[in-house]
Amino acid sequence: MTLQLCVAQLNFIVGDLDGNAQKIIAAAQQAYANGARLVLTPELSICGYAAEDLFLRPAFIHACDDAVKSVAQALAGLKDLCVVVGHPAGGDSRTRSVAIPQRFNAASVLREGQVVATYAKQELPNYQVFDERRYFVPGDSACVFDVGAAGEQVRVGLLICEDAWFDAPAQKAKAAGAELLAVINASPFHVGKGYEREATMRQRAQATGLPLVYAHLVGGQDEVVFEGHSFALDADGSVAGRAPSFKENMFFAQVGRAQAAIKLVAKLEPERSPEQDLWDALVLGVRDYVGKNGFPGVILGLSGGIDSALVLAIAVDALGPQKVRTVMMPSPYTADISWIDAREMAQRLGVRYDEISIVPELEAFKATLAGEFAGLSEDTTEENIQARIRGTLLMALSNKFGSLVLTTGNKSEMATGYCTLYGDMAGGFAVIKDLAKTLVFKMARWRNAHDPYGTGSSPIPERIITRPPSAELRPDQTDQDSLPPYEVLDAIIDRYMENDQSIDSIVAAGFARADVEKVTRLIKINEYKRRQAPVGIRVTHRSFGKDWRYPITNRFRA
Repeated sequence: MTLQLCVAQLNFIVGDLDGNAQKIIAAAQQAYANGARLVLTPELSICGYAAEDLFLRPAFIHACDDAVKSVAQALAGLKDLCVVVGHPAGGDSRTRSVAIPQRFNAASVLREGQVVATYAKQELPNYQVFDERRYFVPGDSACVFDVGAAGEQVRVGLLICEDAWFDAPAQKAKAAGAELLAVINASPFHVGKGYEREATMRQRAQATGLPLVYAHLVGGQDEVVFEGHSFALDADGSVAGRAPSFKENMFFAQVGRAQAAIKLVAKLEPERSPEQDLWDALVLGVRDYVGKNGFPGVILGLSGGIDSALVLAIAVDALGPQKVRTVMMPSPYTADISWIDAREMAQRLGVRYDEISIVPELEAFKATLAGEFAGLSEDTTEENIQARIRGTLLMALSNKFGSLVLTTGNKSEMATGYCTLYGDMAGGFAVIKDLAKTLVFKMARWRNAHDPYGTGSSPIPERIITRPPSAELRPDQTDQDSLPPYEVLDAIIDRYMENDQSIDSIVAAGFARADVEKVTRLIKINEYKRRQAPVGIRVTHRSFGKDWRYPITNRFRA
């Protein structure tokens, strides 16, 4: 007996129910033509993940129901084909009178025009970026269905994402007769997550003694990215196949029966480095945010510094040079090497480059405020005016031409408030918002040593990487004038913000108390800025976004 299955590792758009349905139909038809009799689509594939408070709208749930039916009807003529689609279910106010209708994160099995089974997710995650208990109630029953022609059938147990991180749902499926576990997923990326999933699913396969197929979503959705990286495991937990990462793919696997055991055979993509995964996540995040929201291109301020250089390289890899515009906005404090390096990088990547001096605007602001500031020395007020002039110019160009402004601030700056509201924080998408400064340098060096998209092997001039970073808002300024060395700063942020270590425990780990007190104080007092920051790509297990929900008014310090 040999059965072929296909994981439709697809990129969906939240709320585009007709488009998503058509994508599923086309994939199922292609898979069927290539011999597949089971097609798995990712979690909530009908509506896209995550639809957030759209789930609370009865009209949305009803439209998802209709989309499921349309997929079933379109595939009615494909004999013996089973297609698993993810969708929200229940809670239709037209037929229910209860005040709080029950909704499920569900998956339905479609066969020859009919919905032959529906499964409700049992384990609802409510941590990190997940908020599923806000929208859904858990199911409690197994779903096992037959796939294949009569006499050659395989019994498949269906699970949804978080279910497979716990033992009980899989054991229920086995008790109900499953011979193969099919897990459909929408699990947001962070560095290393793909191989964490493989390791956890290996435990699940070994605990049940069943082979497992993991069908994963790909694509960017606001701040989260899904990397694909679907895979198949044999019952002993060994990897039988692995799909490509960060791209759509029709991932086929052969299901064979050797004596009583089910074996899987599929193409095995090689393991990837964390840097390659991170770069591709950033590129996909930019490409999908710009494309899915209909922006014609992007614009960014190119300063000659490392942060804007990295954002430019990512943007060009994501969109191509024709959709990227850069603007250099020099002040009286801009060093000559900043002009030279910015021009050189723009030339290397073939993007539009313009220079607009902010000196006249800065002098006008100073003159306007001269009476108010009489007798007071210049300080961060004048520095912030420079940043805000630049932000105003970029937003004006964005409004006039429709391009999305990419901000260039990193996680270290967002943590400590080393950024200006309505200045360098002004924009629509924060590409490196979740990259610590040390990681910014690392990724710049990595990109210069690799050319994954064929846009130039070394896009970033070496001097941009090696010179001391500076905001260039006053004479001879460097970042380390007011911050600890980035290696120290980022380590403290990692321990305190990402891993919830206390101040005392960080000091006990060998960090100077003065540094720890300063950094943690800055993290606390700058929460109000982060609340007003643009959305940005999440690439760590805890970002300044849905992962971080701290009160602005807060006197707790530990």
